[in-house]
Formats: sequence, structure tokens, C-alpha cells
Amino acid sequence: MRRRLPGFLLAAPAWAWLTIFFIAPVAMVVWFSFGYKPSIFATQATDKLSFDRYAEVLTPTFFATFQNTLWVGVVGTVLCFLIGLPVAYWMAVKAPPSKRGLLVALVMVPFWTNFLVRTIGWQVILAPEGVLSTMLQGVGFEPLAILNTRGAVLIGVVYNYLPLMILPLFVAFDRVNGPLREASKDLGAGKLTTFFRITLPLAQPGIVAGVLLVFIPLMGDYITATVLGGAKGNMVGQLVASQFQTAQNWALGSAMAVVLIFVIMLTAAAGAILVWLVSWPFRARNRLVIGTAPAAAAPVPVREEVAA
Repeated sequence: MRRRLPGFLLAAPAWAWLTIFFIAPVAMVVWFSFGYKPSIFATQATDKLSFDRYAEVLTPTFFATFQNTLWVGVVGTVLCFLIGLPVAYWMAVKAPPSKRGLLVALVMVPFWTNFLVRTIGWQVILAPEGVLSTMLQGVGFEPLAILNTRGAVLIGVVYNYLPLMILPLFVAFDRVNGPLREASKDLGAGKLTTFFRITLPLAQPGIVAGVLLVFIPLMGDYITATVLGGAKGNMVGQLVASQFQTAQNWALGSAMAVVLIFVIMLTAAAGAILVWLVSWPFRARNRLVIGTAPAAAAPVPVREEVAA
């Protein structure tokens, strides 16, 4: 009789990959954050552990950069959702099935180009002497002055991360059972009611995946901020990269990275709690209770007068 391997062994390669390339590096960054820079030629030392690097991180300058990063991350994620939702719905529900593969391929086209190259492309477009600025000046507008601002960073991150929102939403909408929408319409619900009470709740896993896929890497992005933002679009990712690459202060850079991780986790948790609180009245109103029906009231006896 052949023995079957335990089920956890099937997941062993995935756990090994996760441990080596995620858990171990993050643990190393956390360990370095308690150290210090011993000399101008050394990157870090951990023979004396302290929270001094975190005290250096929590300065007004770093706090202002964190505010800017959080603003760009939240607004960029919201814009990606608002733009990607109708696009993904049209691709999954309205577009002909024979064209959906082509549409998915077109959404993936930006990923076939290097991240830095397509970001520099936006630098060329948004430049005061660029094509877009020249066209606007031709119809009487002033030259563009958006480059090296927070608005330019927002445009860049929405363009770079929008496909990461569209693809999970497309998969979620594509899996929503068509007969459910038809049954909703047969019961008298309009298009908007069907979308908000049937389609959107069933697509919730795709929405959560899309929001996380956009928000988490966006908060740590430093290429877009460096190319399009300048001094006015500074983000935390730039500070972390500069500490590791330029200043060679791995302890301070690690402390910044740890604080960034905690901010991302807290923001995601706060967003989940906010969504739960907002949607709770609707869930309570539409909750279906399955159980025995209440007993019917006993009929009141009726006295009959018998004629003498």
C-alpha cells in the first residue's frame, strides 16, 4: 500500500521561497534598524542596539514626506479604482467574448516596457517644451507647469499601476454568474440596483486584491517620484533609497523602511475598518435569516347563533 505524502509537503517549496526571499530580508532590515553607522566607510553595526534611528526618523522633515507619500498613495489608489472599475466591467460584461483576450493584452502592454522608460516618457510629455505643452500653447493656453510637482507624480503612478487594478477587477467581474444578473432584472431591479447589490458585492475579492496590489507598491515607489516629482514630489521611497545607496547609512534606511511598512499596514487596516463600518447598515438590512417560520396565530373561534 502506497503512502501518501502529508499535505503540508506540497506547500514546502512555496514556504521556502517565502522564507528566503521575504521573511529573512524583512527580519534583516528590522535587525539593522536597531543598529548604527559606526564610521564614514562602514554601512552599519549592530553591536549596540537602540531606538536612536527611529528617533531620527520621527522628525518634522520626515513626517512631512510621509504625509506627501500617504496622500499620493491614497489618492492614486482611489483614482486607479475609479478609472479601472468601469474599464474592467466593460471588458468582462459588455465586450464581446471573442475580443476579451485582445483587450487584456492591450492592458498588459505597459508592462512590456521598462518601468523607468515609460516614466521618463511622461517626463517628456509633461515638460514645458513637450508635445502636450506645445499643443496647449497652440490653442491659447499657458505652458505646462506641472512637471516636478506632486500632480505629476500622481499622473505617473496612476499610469504605472492602473493595470494592476484592472486585471483583478476583470477576473472578478468575469466570474460573476450571468444568470444572477438576469434573475435580478427579472425580479424588477434596474441596472444600477443590479450592479450595486449583485455584481459589486460578488466582485469584492477582486476589489480587495486590486486595491492592495496598487497601494502597497505605490507607497514604496521612488522611481516615479524621482523622475516626475523633483523636490515638491518627494516620497519616502526616495529617502530610503538615498540612505542605502548614497549616504550608506543602512541603519537609518532600515528604520525608515520599517516605519513605512507599519504605516502601510495601519492604513490598510484603517481602510478595511472604514469600509466595514460604512457597509454594515446595508449588510444588516439585506441579511437573509434562515430558520423556522413563526407559528401562525390560532384563529379566534366564532360563535354561531342557532335559530330556535
